[in-house]
Amino acid sequence: MAKKETNLTLGISEPEKVNEFMKNLKHPMKDSVEYIRSVILSTDKQIGEGIYWNAPTFYFTGKMKPFDPKEYKRYIVGFVFNKQDCIRMVFLQGASVTNRSEILEGDFKDGRKLAVFNSLEDVKAKEADLKKIIKELIKQME
Repeated sequence: MAKKETNLTLGISEPEKVNEFMKNLKHPMKDSVEYIRSVILSTDKQIGEGIYWNAPTFYFTGKMKPFDPKEYKRYIVGFVFNKQDCIRMVFLQGASVTNRSEILEGDFKDGRKLAVFNSLEDVKAKEADLKKIIKELIKQME
């Protein structure tokens, strides 16, 4: 049986779902989450958002050739809220980025990379690198 397509795989943004999630988010670094969200969405007008894997997730909304939904080819990055002392973000295709700078870490066999932010100041210090990584991932999709 084929996997049901989601708004993520179709490239349809769901900002109202993310707004609702953010309104109810209880995390000590919520201000950093909001700032990161604004940075990601301002990086390219073709970035959409939704709630997947129980957290805000960002993805490419432009035209793409058909693909298996299990490949998550539109996926850019998503938040992970399992820690309270930092914000972690997962880039499923992070290993494909050539300019990883120092913010992408981890050596996962499936190509994921993580970015970790410890404070709002840390986010602001890494903002330029975060935007470069996102722009490169979007270029790979077009």
